[in-house]
Order: sequence, then C-alpha cells, then structure tokens
Amino acid sequence: MMLPFIPLRACAGITGFESPAAEYTELRLTLDQILIDDPAATYLGFVEGTSMKGVGIFPNDILVVSRAETVINGDVIVATLNGGFVCKIADIKQKRLVSSSPGCKDYQLSEGDEFIIEGVVTRSVRFHRPLKRGLF
Repeated sequence: MMLPFIPLRACAGITGFESPAAEYTELRLTLDQILIDDPAATYLGFVEGTSMKGVGIFPNDILVVSRAETVINGDVIVATLNGGFVCKIADIKQKRLVSSSPGCKDYQLSEGDEFIIEGVVTRSVRFHRPLKRGLF
C-alpha cells in the first residue's frame, strides 16, 4: 500500500513548529522503499528480551534483517545459536556475541556451538502503541 509521505522535521521538546501543511509535498513512498534495501534478501522479526536495549532495540520492536550485508565487527546481527534465535553485537575478533544491556552476559562462542549468522540488522521499528489486531 502506498502511503503519502510528508517531509516533516520536528524537534522533540519544542512546543511549536511550522504546520506540515505549509509546504505540503506528497511523495509516493512505501515503508518497504524506506526500510528495505534488498527485498529478496530481507526478512522481518519481532524482538523478545531486553539484552539489546543499550543499542535501542526493545521487546516487540521489529527488526529489518538483511542476508545481503557482509557482517563487520560491531554489527548487530541475528543468528541461530544451538537451535535458538539470538540478536547480538558481533565481536568477530574475539568470537563473541555481545549484549548491550547491563546485567546481560556476553556469549563466548566455542568449537561445539551450532552457530549460523542469519543476517545483519539494518533497521528496527518501534511500536509506540500495541497493535490493535494480531498479525498472526
């Protein structure tokens, strides 16, 4: 579905700003066009847990994950680890999965781990209100 896009620049905390209708420009963009670079190599996933709050990823956020990106040290990734999905910061040099929240432990990868990188998190979307209807 194509939604109208109104370029709007607003600073949080400012009590007044020019009406967006003053210089109304309607561009036809979809959220796919804004959020996804390579649709054939991208999937979405919901976040569970609080271990990535330090980088702004919270429970119930949606992650935009790209399989087309090459992982570089410090990227936020989604991976399967011993049969479960994880979202962590990749520490390639030390072979660790790093959490970004205090009290959440990092994970040192070892020889016996079943570990597959599923993609790089390129963006995340936050819900400021819960969905009124379920997605599934």
